Amino acid sequence: MADSTVTRADIVSDVVTKANVSRQQATDVLESVLREISKTLANGRSVKISSFGTFAVRKKTERLGRNPRTGVAAKISARQVISFKASPIFKKTVEKQTA
Repeated sequence: MADSTVTRADIVSDVVTKANVSRQQATDVLESVLREISKTLANGRSVKISSFGTFAVRKKTERLGRNPRTGVAAKISARQVISFKASPIFKKTVEKQTA
């Protein structure tokens, strides 16, 4: 599965197999975790998951950009974006898997 995308269903299936819980329980837990992360980020707070990384909301100011196809200048409005910074442990795990 190295070249494919992992979906919610894939994660639920893995949890069912590894934790020996029902599919409904695994789905409920996953949805609860994702909902809590989303709610926390929507409130402007960061989410830090030990040994994994930190999700944070960043504010980007209004700026002038260019359409790469036409070169025409365009105003890019101020907005909030979600950023993710991987922990050193997570980075090492990924490096080992890709090496």
